[in-house]
Amino acid sequence: MSKKTVIIEGSGRHCHVTRETLDILFGEGFELEVKKMLSQPGEYATPHKVTVVGPRKSTEVTILGPCRKADQVELSLTDAASLGIYAPIRESGNVSGSPGCKLVGPKGEVEISEGVIVAKRHLHITPEDAERYGISDKQIIKVKVDGERSLIFDEVVVRESSKFATYMHLDYDEFNACALSKYNNVGEIIA
Repeated sequence: MSKKTVIIEGSGRHCHVTRETLDILFGEGFELEVKKMLSQPGEYATPHKVTVVGPRKSTEVTILGPCRKADQVELSLTDAASLGIYAPIRESGNVSGSPGCKLVGPKGEVEISEGVIVAKRHLHITPEDAERYGISDKQIIKVKVDGERSLIFDEVVVRESSKFATYMHLDYDEFNACALSKYNNVGEIIA
């Protein structure tokens, strides 16, 4: 049986904003620009940044596009601790009951009541790849990374959709823990 390999990407701190929040932060009618297309179809990094203000300090984060239905700030556990925010580990989009923060842009600021999370490690996968690998949506799997700092990532949630491209996402705390890089970024699904 052949190995079930996946490309692993590190995901830096970023935020997703609603159209309403974007208007407040950058001015009414402001349009997000594409700096770089991301691996997931239709998703892109912008050159636009906002400041996330926590109880202890603040930091800049990149806005990812396009606009979404809810504001969401994704941090690593290190980022969250530094800001003084207890951010729960959640799947993207599951912000109910999570802490909020202040977002500051060049034209205004917004206090979000919830939306700050640490993204649960996950594997975006196409239905074809899921079938080939024998896994399914919402399944929890393990992915092994070989090398000098070999690790097995447990509790990786499978997110299957025809709208996805097959890539595993970790925040940079996890990505750096096993010395991954853009030149050494392959893992193997082992369970």
